Amino acid sequence: MSDIFRLRSRRTVLLCSAALSFAAPAFAAPADVPAADAADMADEATRTAREIVVQGSIGFRNHSDEAEPKLVYDEEYFRRFEPLTAGDALKRVPSVTFLSDVLESDGARLRGLDPGYTQILINGDRIPGSNADRSFFLDRIPAELVKQVEIVRSNSARRTGDAVAGTLNIVLRDALTMDGGYVRGGALVFDDGEIKPSGGLYYGGALGPGRLLVGANVQGRYNPKKKSSLRYSDSPENNPDYATEDFVDREDQADTRNGTDYAGNLSWAYDDGENKFEIAGNYVRTDRDQIERSSGYDDVTSTTGPIRINADGNLTYDNYNPLFIRQESWALSSKFEKEWGPGKTTIKVSFARFEDKQDEYEHEIEFDRSTPRYTGDFTVSHVRDEEVVVQLEQTFRLNDAVNFAVGGFAQGKDRSTDISTVRNRFNVSRATLAGYNQFTNGPDEYATAFGARDYEPGNLNTIEEDRNDLYALVEGKSGPVKFEAGVRWENTSAIINDQTVAAAQAQTRIKYDFLLPSASVKVELGDGRLTASAARTVRRPRFDYISPALLEAELGDNDLLGNTALRPETAWGGDLGYEHKLGRTGVVGVNVFYRKIQDLVEMTNTGVEGSEGEGTFVYQPRNVGDGKVWGIEFDLSADLGFIGLPDTGIFGNLGLIDSSIRDEFGSRRFNGQSKYVYNFGLIQNLPSVGASFGATYRKQGSAYDRTVGEEVTTTYGADLEIFVEKRIGKSFTIRAVGSNLLNGSKDEVFNKFATTGDQVARNFDEYELESEEAGPVFQIVARYAF
Repeated sequence: MSDIFRLRSRRTVLLCSAALSFAAPAFAAPADVPAADAADMADEATRTAREIVVQGSIGFRNHSDEAEPKLVYDEEYFRRFEPLTAGDALKRVPSVTFLSDVLESDGARLRGLDPGYTQILINGDRIPGSNADRSFFLDRIPAELVKQVEIVRSNSARRTGDAVAGTLNIVLRDALTMDGGYVRGGALVFDDGEIKPSGGLYYGGALGPGRLLVGANVQGRYNPKKKSSLRYSDSPENNPDYATEDFVDREDQADTRNGTDYAGNLSWAYDDGENKFEIAGNYVRTDRDQIERSSGYDDVTSTTGPIRINADGNLTYDNYNPLFIRQESWALSSKFEKEWGPGKTTIKVSFARFEDKQDEYEHEIEFDRSTPRYTGDFTVSHVRDEEVVVQLEQTFRLNDAVNFAVGGFAQGKDRSTDISTVRNRFNVSRATLAGYNQFTNGPDEYATAFGARDYEPGNLNTIEEDRNDLYALVEGKSGPVKFEAGVRWENTSAIINDQTVAAAQAQTRIKYDFLLPSASVKVELGDGRLTASAARTVRRPRFDYISPALLEAELGDNDLLGNTALRPETAWGGDLGYEHKLGRTGVVGVNVFYRKIQDLVEMTNTGVEGSEGEGTFVYQPRNVGDGKVWGIEFDLSADLGFIGLPDTGIFGNLGLIDSSIRDEFGSRRFNGQSKYVYNFGLIQNLPSVGASFGATYRKQGSAYDRTVGEEVTTTYGADLEIFVEKRIGKSFTIRAVGSNLLNGSKDEVFNKFATTGDQVARNFDEYELESEEAGPVFQIVARYAF
């Protein structure tokens, strides 16, 4: 698609959206319905702001009546623990793990698989992001804007097929969910004494013939971490006395992330039972500074006091690495639904953009040389990803119990990557550094001006990707049985323009299509329900894997060459689950799942010698074979009314996960997949005094990654959170929350190898033990409804 045609298409989509915005309400509102009466036509789910703010009952996992296997968690389920982001909220739902830093919940890994295997939706729509694997970091969505979280375990023809592990749908509040308003204010207190404020304002009410919701949120973000690394020239598997014989150096690091998130959402909706129209938008901005200060020592424990370059000491290097991040994302959508004779017509038009700008400096002075050396890197990164989507569906009523639906989906994506780097390197005389003290000086003090920036291979490119999908499905109910069966045809074409490779390779065209059938059935069995589903899904390749660029020394000392002929991975999978009602609101469930993934993408040796010379090679991602993923999931959410404790709620879930895959080094699990994850807790409501308290405990198993040149084992400590809440009257709530009360830690073991042969022979280039830790975080939050 040419730039002119693409620009015209985008303008057309936005004009259509605007036309829907003005025309649909006028068309939908009957002439004999007064505006005031039409505004009262809110959905039964609309609640007052007081009901949202003053939560007098315990929140439970919802029952989903749809045929597909879906778990629904309203904000009441996680609100009392005051999660900061949607990622924090997902720590309390089944089979979601993270390989994030301590106090971070960014790349959600459903069933423990890489984030690229999980489909992330906001209000049912895919959203762009900066990650090359097409994933979206959920720490960018403030939890205060979230109405509910949905885990869809198996796919439907109505959704795009990028859901090998499943789908996480984050539903934001809309105009039909709240009546009235509330203000929110609070503060987070960290163990180093830092205090970060937060605040927000939210209002929902009648506007014209419909209803309006507007919300704004400002959240201070802060994450102070301490890291320590010990490096050795061999591993204990080769030398049991490695700690004394093979020590190389130690690194101590302070890593502080300091910033502010700004977010808002806006929704206007009209619904008279036959016609429904909504226009919605959301905006998120992140301003964050990440400052790392690292020092290297040639002793396991000692720093020998203030280290001066003209004194005997063990300081080997001093590194100062500031990163300044500015991210903005926004989305706008219009949706119109009309019930009429043949059935229901649905039209949706949306536009979304994500922009990521980063400036990173790295200053380092190496002292363990005859002449100290300064090295400085300056990297400017700008990634922009935007999508325009048009969706149309027509549902036909075949009879009172069965519907037939057909639909179309068109998406245009524009993605640009612009990453440039410049390096300065020069020797520094000892006389110049005579007064250097690592506790008062920094290596950036000796930096000189950076020159013109340059582009490394793969760091300057654009990608234009177009999707055109068609689908059809039948859904209905027969007695105690609900069912859905359908098929989706997905067609994707892309043009990659890489300006860092030879002109003959600069432009690459890619095209592929798939047929993705799916089916689900739900059977009511008294107080229980049995759900079975099967679907074929797909994972499209990472953007950096389909670039034609050659990245030197990207994999240890080995090179990485992109593969423009790379095919998407596909998967056949099934879920079988049973859930049982407990009392009035409780539920207990169990689910088993299986996925067989074909055309797996793995790094393979091309046999070509690498840029580092003998013993190194050029590697390329290729479709190499199959993999399998399976597991069992349990979840429980109920009160203890059956033993006379109706105001005591318990909840918990457990995921036991396994997989099998082969690479050139042998068998392993999927990279980064934890063997288990569980969390459990309780909430005690005290109605007589208008108070509540509760606690939750979470733990996930270790994860193992093996790639060319490196093997990593990651282990996390447990996480304990508590809250105490006091409700004052019918409009005010104050809540105190303690998080990370066990001083959560992340421990990693790195096996590093210079060549593939060394990795097979277990000849280590470096063996590293790294640990990071953060202290408790305390939060005070108050809300007042009006």
